[in-house]
Amino acid sequence: MDLITALTAFSRIAETGSFSAVARESNASQSAVTRLVGQLEAHFGVRLFHRTTRRLSLTEDGQDLLGHARHLLEVAEGMEGALGRHRASPTGLVRVGVTTAGATLLTPRLFGLLTQYPGLTVELVVRDRLGDMIEERLDVALQVGQPGDSSLMARAAGAFGRTLVAAPIYLERRGAPTRPADLGGHTCIIHEMGPDSLLWRFDGPDGPEEIRVDGPFRANNAEVVHGAVVAGHGIAMVPEALILDDIRAARLIRLLPKHRSGREPAFVLYPSRRHLAPRTRVVIDFLVEQVSQAAARLAQDDVWGDTDRTWLV
Repeated sequence: MDLITALTAFSRIAETGSFSAVARESNASQSAVTRLVGQLEAHFGVRLFHRTTRRLSLTEDGQDLLGHARHLLEVAEGMEGALGRHRASPTGLVRVGVTTAGATLLTPRLFGLLTQYPGLTVELVVRDRLGDMIEERLDVALQVGQPGDSSLMARAAGAFGRTLVAAPIYLERRGAPTRPADLGGHTCIIHEMGPDSLLWRFDGPDGPEEIRVDGPFRANNAEVVHGAVVAGHGIAMVPEALILDDIRAARLIRLLPKHRSGREPAFVLYPSRRHLAPRTRVVIDFLVEQVSQAAARLAQDDVWGDTDRTWLV
């Protein structure tokens, strides 16, 4: 048995919660990965995983072995690095959980990274609401807002908010609101994300305001909401990262510039800083760099400009 190879597979299965995911990223069959774990169990005389139809979890012995395995693999990785064997480009699959807005921001920029590292594969798992990283078999996730899981490693990457916008064709018909309270007289497109989806919050000259809105169309996907507002069907509160290019091209007009929605910090999340594969480190660094740069651009007031006065009622 190749102990290093078997421990590497075992460690990745524990991190991803999936035999098939590790088989895919290592270009091996699932049966080969299963055999490696079986060899470890036979070698140490213990059971390493509890397996059900819905979830994979470590036994107490498996948890104990995982700590030793990560230490050994980290030492082995350091030895290889010292001997110059890690000069090769990072290779393999990295699964990244992102929101629709995050995917829109990152997709055009990812191809530069993939060109730089031909052996690297990045899979974007796009959800407007990300679930459990282990259950989703994610290596990395991009999240706006404080992480709910304190066991995850988190690297800060700027701050993002949402912006009130409408298309010129809608504003020609209905005019533009001059204050948040005017939204009650407009058709609002709702991004359905939970109980507070109908409450739009603003920070204005007179302090925070909370306005209850309504409209005939709702969707739980930011891209669908984006498409509806670009088509002129109403006013929407959408993630800044999703509509930056639309604002610059005048496909959408930013409304109520003195009443901003609050920004929240963005984080790049991953399960552990110990024994991160080179491919994962490369992707984490890329995400932090790209998201931080985008957040810095969005934070500049002159990116958005002011509301076009021709739309004021």
